[in-house]
Amino acid sequence: MQTLESLRAKINSIEDLRTVVRTMKALAMVSIHQYEKARTSLADYNHTVELGLQALLRDRHFSETPIDLLPLASPHPNHGLVGVILFGSDRGLCGQFNEQIVTYALEQLNHRQIQPHQRLVAAVGARLIPHLETAKQPIQRQFFLPSSLAGITRSIQDLLLTIEQWRFRQKSEPVSPILDQMTEMPQPYLEQILLFYNRSISTTSYQPLTLQLLPLDRTWLHQLEQRPWKSSALPTLSMSWEALFSGFVQQYLFVTLYRATVESLASENAGRLSSMQAAEKNIEERLTDLNADYRSSRQNAITGELLDIVAGFEALNQPR
Repeated sequence: MQTLESLRAKINSIEDLRTVVRTMKALAMVSIHQYEKARTSLADYNHTVELGLQALLRDRHFSETPIDLLPLASPHPNHGLVGVILFGSDRGLCGQFNEQIVTYALEQLNHRQIQPHQRLVAAVGARLIPHLETAKQPIQRQFFLPSSLAGITRSIQDLLLTIEQWRFRQKSEPVSPILDQMTEMPQPYLEQILLFYNRSISTTSYQPLTLQLLPLDRTWLHQLEQRPWKSSALPTLSMSWEALFSGFVQQYLFVTLYRATVESLASENAGRLSSMQAAEKNIEERLTDLNADYRSSRQNAITGELLDIVAGFEALNQPR
């Protein structure tokens, strides 16, 4: 049977843990609110980029000049390399956040019949590494997540640099020997770049998402081209069409990667908030049980002491 001192020590320890859990809950909620505001701002920024692309596409449509919108298309489908960027976390206590996105990404890649030797994988978040290694998936690049919104821009620049290195690989760079045997090309093409990240759907839940970053979606571009222009003032071009289009594509890549990072960070904190809520519930239940045991033990101790006092008093009052 536990003593009152040991029960009190356990209660104090669990109460300290409850304080830590509540602090982490508060920090997660503040972070979620911060990333939600960033996501709202990104929606406006993305709308501006789409307006620019829409103006350019309408201008090219009326000029009846063809344009190649798929610079990454491979002449040998399913034989080229595929860039894969996974967004996870650097910190723990967020449930199965990293395990779920890795499992989802590998399932999607297998469903698309993209073999492991065709994948160039960039892991954004150190917590992804053990799950990828368990699945025997090689990792070409590893990035750390920023701890605040201020560091996201630098992270996106590093990702864009990696994408450029993947797209314009030097012939001296080693590639998969299996892939070299499958194709007659001395240097395989990079067919596409896929993003895998979690998107928050509430303050405590999220769902995995796949997004094709490159090549640009023709259907989406066609929809932009056919979308009505909601203004009587028509845009005019003051520089070359190709330079403007290249600039807007770069902005599109930047805002898409930024949005994926923000969504993943918001989802990470949603997972952490959910885990902390579950932990707080378990702590409350444990405290209830311990307090009940403490009160019962204390009552028994008091009862025993009173019985000892009564027995001693009776013993003293007995005639000799």
